[in-house]
Amino acid sequence: MGSGREKRRPMHRLPRPVTYAEATAALRGATCGRGAGGHGAAAAEPAGVRLRRVLGAVLPAARRAALRVVRGPAGAARRAAQVLVVGCGNSELSEQMYDAGMCEDIVNIDISDAVIHQMQERSASKRPKMSYLLMDMLQMDFPDALFQVVLDKGTLDAILTDEEEATLAKVDRMFAEISRVLQVGGRYLCISLAQAHVLKKAVEYFSQEGWVVRVHQVASSGDKQQFVLPIFVYVMTKFKKVPGSAPQILEICPEEEDKPMRMESAERLVEAVKDRQHYALLRSQLSKASSGEQLSLDLCSKDSGRPRYTLHVVDSPTMKPSRDNHFAIFIIPQGRETEWLFGTEEGRRQLAASAGFRRLVTAALHREQHYEGMAGIQAELSGKVMELAPPGLPARQQVPFLSVGGDIGVRTVQHRDISALSGEYVVEDVKGDDKCYFRRLVFLSNRNVVQSEARLLAPAPLPGQKKRRKDRKKPSPTEPPSAIDKSYLCCEHHKAMVAGLCLLGSPDPLPGAPLTVLVVGLGGGSLPLFLHDYFSQARVAVVEIDPSMLEVATRWFGFSQGDRMQVHISDGLDYVAKLAAEASAQYDAIMFDVDSKDLTVGMSCPPPAFVEKPFLQKVKTILKPEGVFVLNLVCRDARLKESVLATLREVFPLLYTRRIDGEVNEILFCQPGPEGPRDPAELLARARALEGALRQPGRPWDSSYVLADMLQAVKIL
Repeated sequence: MGSGREKRRPMHRLPRPVTYAEATAALRGATCGRGAGGHGAAAAEPAGVRLRRVLGAVLPAARRAALRVVRGPAGAARRAAQVLVVGCGNSELSEQMYDAGMCEDIVNIDISDAVIHQMQERSASKRPKMSYLLMDMLQMDFPDALFQVVLDKGTLDAILTDEEEATLAKVDRMFAEISRVLQVGGRYLCISLAQAHVLKKAVEYFSQEGWVVRVHQVASSGDKQQFVLPIFVYVMTKFKKVPGSAPQILEICPEEEDKPMRMESAERLVEAVKDRQHYALLRSQLSKASSGEQLSLDLCSKDSGRPRYTLHVVDSPTMKPSRDNHFAIFIIPQGRETEWLFGTEEGRRQLAASAGFRRLVTAALHREQHYEGMAGIQAELSGKVMELAPPGLPARQQVPFLSVGGDIGVRTVQHRDISALSGEYVVEDVKGDDKCYFRRLVFLSNRNVVQSEARLLAPAPLPGQKKRRKDRKKPSPTEPPSAIDKSYLCCEHHKAMVAGLCLLGSPDPLPGAPLTVLVVGLGGGSLPLFLHDYFSQARVAVVEIDPSMLEVATRWFGFSQGDRMQVHISDGLDYVAKLAAEASAQYDAIMFDVDSKDLTVGMSCPPPAFVEKPFLQKVKTILKPEGVFVLNLVCRDARLKESVLATLREVFPLLYTRRIDGEVNEILFCQPGPEGPRDPAELLARARALEGALRQPGRPWDSSYVLADMLQAVKIL
């Protein structure tokens, strides 16, 4: 199938994560000691200093969470609930809950005699109904179902420091004891930094017991001195375990007041928490200094959890600062995110420079998401993008939203399906910058690559059907035309591949000469269609492994077969091998434009088997001595690329290369003949002659396509 064009995508590196040993220590800080399970001697830092700095946002959230649990629905008459705080240390949390009137019946336990004695003295006269008991939470003396709330602030994090068998057994005993002393309908509230193995252990244990699991992200206090990592509260609600009951309920609340989002598995819940941790680290980095690299992140829909916006942060630290050039947001119109200016690192850098801002955040809109115009997007993004503001942004600074043409563009998904070989794909129409519409084929496994593209033609009125001016109906701006412009090659690498025909050694002048062309990889069919339509005597054979692509090309891209155009549904490797076994020197030109499904290899086009020496020798066998083999190469691995080029040189004595500006694609022209390379002046003359012959009166031609330009940058390897 067609390989598509691949833009250079930016790589980004997150700042060094704080280790969870450091983070757990900061979370517990002066609130507890260092003994097993987080209860022991008091920390050396003065009580409350680190608590105020690191947990300024946690205590109010914990109070509110406990308040909802303890008091229940507004107006409900019920007995005051008992709250158990495990591994209390010398934390102020219980005292603040008591003093705020949230709950007085609070029992605190710890295994450190020194801590219990200290806390009893601190609260004896002020809080007579609150008790401190010397007790091991792994083996508590309380009767079953005594408490409605069990509160844990950092104790689980302190215990579960590794995944050794002894550690996991200790955590199982902790959870079993919490479950035993908690009433049905009661809640276990655990304040945690949510290290992946800690969260996974807690979620799997309680969900398997039939509890409802919800993870809340604690809202930031806005204090710049606050600890970088976000803090989470696990809310585990106890239900009776009933065999064959409803599936487990796993939820996450990204912000304190947000509607919870349902997660389909414990793994997905852990990934969602990781995303928020990485975002917090990224925010911290961006708030302190300009980034030398372009950082990117996805903002997901609260309803579906799918990506809704992709943001790239582009800093221009060398730009001279002024009062109004600190920060701006650029909304990329729908469907244009793959263009060079928006879809490559260098393009975005130029965009930021031309916009004139020291930090520019670009926002790409995702397909199959509904957007309420530019004003709606601005309202939706304002709060979130301000979290990415640069350091030193003046207070009350107006941050502008920019775009192209003042609208959000048009993207219409015409068709969506799943191929057994290519996976899920879409055919969509998008509006370009010159008000032209384009139809695109995109494989959703690689959303940043346009697999195939064609320009759409506006419908022309039939002869004799001119309407009076007042009767003319303006076309809807959201209804793209449907006719395919077969004269237009959207992909630059396709233009270069066609220009490579100038290397043919045939004495007959193109394009009227009889040609036999083999194209491996159909895609939307624009390349073989162009060859068929503009080279009137060419016989084109196309090999495509995926039958779904033939259906897509025929239905959506104007492709059709005929006497001079035949499609063979077959693996290109097998088809070429079969041809080589039958006869030699069959084709004037062979073109490979086929993508690889193995994303782990540093070469996305073609699959590695297509550039192995035994197969290339078969390609050479079926190529005429004066013919040309044209290969679309997309390789990010420098060593692998050099190996491919070396193999090609072993098989083909003459090798030309043509880089595609702004893309990873590189077109290779390989010839088997012993003749030396053509003179550059001769190549340009042949290109101009061929273009002149192709530009026939009455036949449409894309004026931006200059064959000589395609060959001017060709290099001989």
